[in-house]
Amino acid sequence: MTTTNLKTIEALEAFLEGNQLTAFAVPGNKTQRYDFVRKTLVKFSYMSLSKKDKGIVIRYLVKMTGYSRQQLTRLIGKYTKTGKINWTPCRSNGFAKKYTHQDIALLAKTDELHDTPCGQAVKKICERAFDVFDDDNYKRLSGLSISHLYNLRDSERYKKQRRTFTKTQARQVAIGERKKPYPEGKPGYIRIDTVHQGDLDKVKGVYHINAVDEITQFEIVCSVEKISEQYLMPVLEQMLASFPFTILGFHSDNGSEYINRRVAQLLQKLFIEFTKSRSRHSNDNALAESKNASVVRKIFGYAHIPQRWATEINTFNWKYLNPYINYHRPCFFPKTTTDSKGKQRKIYRYEDMMTPYDKLKSLNDAGQYLKPEVSFEILDEYALKISDNKAASELQKARKQLFSLIFKHPKTG
Repeated sequence: MTTTNLKTIEALEAFLEGNQLTAFAVPGNKTQRYDFVRKTLVKFSYMSLSKKDKGIVIRYLVKMTGYSRQQLTRLIGKYTKTGKINWTPCRSNGFAKKYTHQDIALLAKTDELHDTPCGQAVKKICERAFDVFDDDNYKRLSGLSISHLYNLRDSERYKKQRRTFTKTQARQVAIGERKKPYPEGKPGYIRIDTVHQGDLDKVKGVYHINAVDEITQFEIVCSVEKISEQYLMPVLEQMLASFPFTILGFHSDNGSEYINRRVAQLLQKLFIEFTKSRSRHSNDNALAESKNASVVRKIFGYAHIPQRWATEINTFNWKYLNPYINYHRPCFFPKTTTDSKGKQRKIYRYEDMMTPYDKLKSLNDAGQYLKPEVSFEILDEYALKISDNKAASELQKARKQLFSLIFKHPKTG
């Protein structure tokens, strides 16, 4: 840099006015620039200059280095205090870690217990673990944002804790309905569907009967050997009796296991409205279909299970699965909006996520829907008997024992 002839303040001022023909170039890297600033301050005895002359030196440094006046003011302040201007590269990204390795391990364990639900559901579980069940281990995770939850799931620490592999799911055929029920905000209108647990060598597997209430998403899963009247009718009676509120509507697809005289007589006896599918209306039974995927398939998978294990599976359902999904598993509850053209749209907000039992309690005058022998005091005691994680842990342990018992035997019907 050709600046050796700039030795006085007058020469600097002339240079800044454009009257000086000295060739110059801005120094390359940050270390060179900092060194140039220091040498210039020493050369012109900056500390002893007047206010006007200091301004000329600063203008000169702005032009030569490309730094802003504010940045040069900070560098000159550092020179004034220490007599040095050194640049030290940053050794960290500057962001302190809020969530520890223990938090990530706890998140991985929680995901494993609950079969890796969506981020909103895990956040709600962490909040309930800290706020409702006083588990201090979830203190930091209770404030975890949903977006950062997925960041933690994508971290190497999380991936070392667990890896998840899922099979490609088959495309489901849409099922229409002839009449769509209109519960008008009242619980008791259930949607029901059958899930078949696969074939093996032309031998049918066990069947799962899945019933879901439209308003509260209160859900009952039963398992039977076959879907004939002999096996299905006792289970349907038990299922209808197990809901804590009065059943007002029963909705199914066009399967012959439900569209028959015996089922119709049972529903008529209990004064329950019976509706069935309409053609070209695939969304009418979407709730039951979605629960088949998110609950039944997630718990039992897609592998063939022989029919002779139906009794053991049904016992597992009543003792572990049904209490877990109704009292400990958060669900989305959509808010329906209608635009000016009459088109309805469902919005799923995190604030509206809760367990089916909490949704039932949140209804206006919820006690009026309960059966006479049921009260919220009894249900509260049952719901808070164990924590969400404890219920999930017992479910996973029981499922592991059940599958060990089933799949160590030959796969025969």
